[in-house]
Formats: sequence, structure tokens, C-alpha cells
Amino acid sequence: MSQAMATPWRPSAVQEVMGLWALGFLGIIIAFLLFGGTSVPKLVATVGFLYLPLIPMRWRDEDYRDYGLSLRAWREDVRLFLVLAAIVGPLFFVAFAGFAEVLPHLPRSLARFLTPMVGEPHFQLRLPPRFGEWVVDQLFVVALPEEFFYRGYVQARLRDAWPQGRVVLGGRLGRAFWVTAVLFALGHLAIFQAWRLSVFFPALLFGWMRERTGTVIGSSLFHAACNLYVRVLEVSFFGGP
Repeated sequence: MSQAMATPWRPSAVQEVMGLWALGFLGIIIAFLLFGGTSVPKLVATVGFLYLPLIPMRWRDEDYRDYGLSLRAWREDVRLFLVLAAIVGPLFFVAFAGFAEVLPHLPRSLARFLTPMVGEPHFQLRLPPRFGEWVVDQLFVVALPEEFFYRGYVQARLRDAWPQGRVVLGGRLGRAFWVTAVLFALGHLAIFQAWRLSVFFPALLFGWMRERTGTVIGSSLFHAACNLYVRVLEVSFFGGP
């Protein structure tokens, strides 16, 4: 009896993940309610993504490298990033241009549901103001913390609970892979706009990259590149700051 009482309770992998995800999501929502569109919610998200997993990691004497924050496969990460960028970039440009042409003809209520963009498209290649600063922000403040939390920590812990999966092009895709992508998309609803759920689709590529290389470096590079690319296309087709 005394031994049983001395053993500390530890949540299951799924309980651990869902508890930290809910805590992080709640923190971001509270930050938005209190501080609105300032930089505070982003800071709360970044700190939460990087530090919340440390709580259970210390129970198990683990560190960031155990969850993919490592340069051990950097050559494969960079190679995979370049290959995917070369494939996805042109395809997404065609899809974006086609959607931009259709958008003005959609009912306003439907258009606002699908995208924040408005107006008649006219392509002229532009970069957003202070683009160099935005590159650093997207890579180190947005992509790397999100990839560590979701693909590094969440996907790995859920894989501990659900190890089954089918290997696709070198990456094991099972229940953990799909649930992580769903949680990633739902996490973007801290700002409640339905179009933000579209991040589910690139999350599938991010998750596959994590499974393929075992790190989150390649997926972080691709994640940041996707965010930057979309913003460049928005400004180039629709103008704006």
C-alpha cells in the first residue's frame, strides 16, 4: 500500500498531449481576449509551444532532441525541403491564381467564409513591407515553435500510444499523424475564422516530413516557406500592406 501511494500519478500519452494542447489553446484565447491583435498572443503561443512540453519531458529525463529538435539529419531535411518546395510551389501558384479569379464571382458570405482576401485580383509580383524581418519572424517565432510542439512533441507522443501505421514514401502515417494534423488545424481557431482550418492540408506534409527524417528542421523550413509564399501571393494578387 505504501509503495502504491508513493508512486506519482502519470497521465497516459494521449491524456498528456490533450491536456497540454488544451492548456496552450486556452492560453492563446485568453491572450487574444485581453490584448487583442497585439504581439502578446503570438508571444504566448511561442513560449507555450516551446516550454509546455518540458513539464512531462522532465518526468522522463528527456530533452528537445528526443522530440526532433536536432540537426542530426540536416542534409536530408534540407534536401526534402527543396524537393517539396520545387513541387508544391508551382502547383500552389496555379491553384491560388485560379481561386483568385473565381473569388470575385462568389457570394460575399461564401467568399468571407473561405478567405480573408477581397477585391479583384491583378497579379504584380510584390513583397510585403519589411519582408526580411518577416522571414526571421516566420522561421523562429512561428514555424519552429509550432513544429516542435505539434510535429515534434504531439505527433511523437501520440505515436507512443498508437504506433500502428502504413509507411508511405519513407514516413509512417498512422492515427497519430492524422490526429496531429487535426489538432494543428483546430489550434488555429483561437482566432475564429473558418478559413484557418485550411492549414490541415499543409500539416499533412509537415507531419510526413517529420516521420521521414525524424526531426522537425525540414518541416520548420517548409512551414515558414509556405507562410511566406502565401503572403507574397496575397500581396501580389490583391495588394495591401
